[in-house]
Amino acid sequence: MDAAVLFGSSGIRGLVGKEMTPELALSVGAAVGSRNDDLVIGRDPRVSGPMLVAAFAAGAMSVGAEVCDAGMVSTPTLARGAKGYDAGVVITASHNPAEYNGIKLWNPDGLAFSEEQQEEVEAAMNRGATRSDWRFSGQLRQRSDLTEHHMESILSSVGAADLTVAVDCGCGATSHITPTLLRRMGCRVIALNAHPDGHFPGRDPEPLEENLALLMQTVKATGADLGIAHDGDGDRMVAVDDRGRYAGGDRLLPLFAKVHARRAIVVPVDSSMVLDDLLPGVAVHRTRVGDVYVGQELKRLGADFGGEPSGTWIFPKESLCPDGPYAAAYLVALIKSRGRRFSEMLDNIPEYPILREAYRFVADQRLAVKEALDRAFAGMDAEVTRVDGWRVAFPDGWFVVRLSGTEPKVRITAEARGRARAQELLEKGRALVHAAVNTAK
Repeated sequence: MDAAVLFGSSGIRGLVGKEMTPELALSVGAAVGSRNDDLVIGRDPRVSGPMLVAAFAAGAMSVGAEVCDAGMVSTPTLARGAKGYDAGVVITASHNPAEYNGIKLWNPDGLAFSEEQQEEVEAAMNRGATRSDWRFSGQLRQRSDLTEHHMESILSSVGAADLTVAVDCGCGATSHITPTLLRRMGCRVIALNAHPDGHFPGRDPEPLEENLALLMQTVKATGADLGIAHDGDGDRMVAVDDRGRYAGGDRLLPLFAKVHARRAIVVPVDSSMVLDDLLPGVAVHRTRVGDVYVGQELKRLGADFGGEPSGTWIFPKESLCPDGPYAAAYLVALIKSRGRRFSEMLDNIPEYPILREAYRFVADQRLAVKEALDRAFAGMDAEVTRVDGWRVAFPDGWFVVRLSGTEPKVRITAEARGRARAQELLEKGRALVHAAVNTAK
């Protein structure tokens, strides 16, 4: 993988053995270790995780850095644990399928590495950071207490609740934290796919509605108060209400914002205009898609809350890293404190039709696709903003076309106050994308 295009919006990510190799992890480790003396590293349960941890650690130690291996932990657990180190590292591909893996880097305050920091890592890789004197090799140590510290911090923040909760961990890293955390809150927990397995045999790691049929059925069959689902590394959390209905990021974002926001929130460009209608007097700041951009803006503005429709939630008083286990506990405590059914709380939140599609292209055509889209939007008779991709707004709706930061895909999102208009706007975006992808071939 070329260092010039190494980092996407969620760190480094690629197919194991193709883009993501031990050689790459070794090189990144040496580059990060040359700039940070003391690192903590963790991983999700992917089969390739131990191999890449070993390679990254070897690279970092080769230039004199000390490395602490925290084992298999959720990404937010590791990000919180980075507080006592110069930097944190997670070997994960988050919601991607089992054949993918990646590297994500964290600052001690729980904020992911910025673009400037990523560029510094790439520059160090290009220089080939090495140290030949064997006497200055770094050492490897282990610790296994980060998950316990994470749970204790959450419990001290959210308090007790005695709801019945079905939890689908997707065989991911939250298998060792969310079910136990909710039980310690006082909940009755029905655990699904709660055994870590890097093949993800229970379901696809991405917690989309089409992947959560078992969770929705379980909530209805058991009379649970709600269901919780995570992705592979635990930075995402979505839910199912007591009627078995999927409550993804588009539904949870306004619910959390309404409760938590006082002055300002930060969301990406593909977030619903329900937020603007629902939160009079609250500034809604829209940024690029990606939790690092939401986190950076939260820190800069001192805003109350940030989140994304993908299911990542940042509560800055807790951490600047999206924290799926904390969000799960917070939601359970919120439902308990309100004394109402989760479905009733959701039904009181306005909902506008949001439609999403994605179109895959050949990875090496990315630049050609971008240039074709630039030309297409330059010729539009409408106001186009470029915070992230191309966003076209109308009085009654909007659509966004953007290149994914983690996959060779073009994503289209459209929203309006009526479904027919949302479909019309989606089709406008689709036509532009089809033309651009075909031009790039």
